[in-house]
Amino acid sequence: MKTVLALETSCDETAVAILRGRDDHSGPELLASEVASQITAHEKYGGIVPEIASRNHLVYAPRLLDRTASAARIDFSDVDAYAATSGPGLASSLMVGASIAKGLAIGFGKPYLAINHLEGHLLSPFFSGADGEAGIRPNVSLIVSGGHTILVRVHALCDYQVIGRTVDDAAGEAFDKVAKMLGLAYPGGPEIEKLARDGDPNRFDLPRSMPGSENFSFSGLKTAVRYLLPKMQGDFLADVCASFQQAIIDVLVTKTIAAAQKYDVDLVTVSGGVSCNQELRRQLHEACSRNGLEFKNAEPSLCTDNAAMIAFVGLLRLQAGFESQVTEEIDPNLNVA
Repeated sequence: MKTVLALETSCDETAVAILRGRDDHSGPELLASEVASQITAHEKYGGIVPEIASRNHLVYAPRLLDRTASAARIDFSDVDAYAATSGPGLASSLMVGASIAKGLAIGFGKPYLAINHLEGHLLSPFFSGADGEAGIRPNVSLIVSGGHTILVRVHALCDYQVIGRTVDDAAGEAFDKVAKMLGLAYPGGPEIEKLARDGDPNRFDLPRSMPGSENFSFSGLKTAVRYLLPKMQGDFLADVCASFQQAIIDVLVTKTIAAAQKYDVDLVTVSGGVSCNQELRRQLHEACSRNGLEFKNAEPSLCTDNAAMIAFVGLLRLQAGFESQVTEEIDPNLNVA
């Protein structure tokens, strides 16, 4: 049984997790997982401030390391490999987690694993019950978060093909910017989702951009909402939220199903922070069922930034014989394929 300790510091969440493989290949055992949120530190700015994020990582990471080791009842010397997110993300934040993981790997003479944050999301739907590397089945995967909206064709571990990506705002970024226009709290996605439950998604005819492309664009949708607001009177907030949310969902679902059919796969997966949106999950699941496709989503705890998904990829890579050099640099612009 291999044990991996991972750190995730790609943006504004500090996270540490310890994961152990099982001899019976029934899926990994999460020994401990800790996340320190920085939402309150950045909320008043309406977005992430890199200097504040990196400073807080330096404060939180040592505490989380001690807490995870204590919760897992394991000594650092018993860990088989140390992993950290190497990109994409904020350079000053990535540097913190990668430096700590490298130091631990060197200090205890263990392998170091540089992990792609997007690969963490990509494989997170397979976290429960995965039979090691063999458990990663071919699929079309939608990664949808604050910084990324990507369609990926997954062949096997380390074998990925990007089908489409956003050409401007990611879906989560559009949620946050529209929420700010509406005077809602940060982060905006959960606030819009909450209000949308009581709204009419058909009241406002908002654009669905790039219908003939596998890529995404949400900037025009955001602009359409901006031009719509000065014309509004009375009680319109819930209907705007519902119409805006449905416009994003329509694009995500339509393009994902089309990609699965084009590339002849029978499995669709979804991950990333925006995939916590219950209406998106429901409509994507229903669309998969109508089209004879299996649907897998990551557990909510694995959708927002966390170290468990990084440890999972690290464990799979370690079992497959991969290892990184401690001299490997972080890459803030790292792509999934």
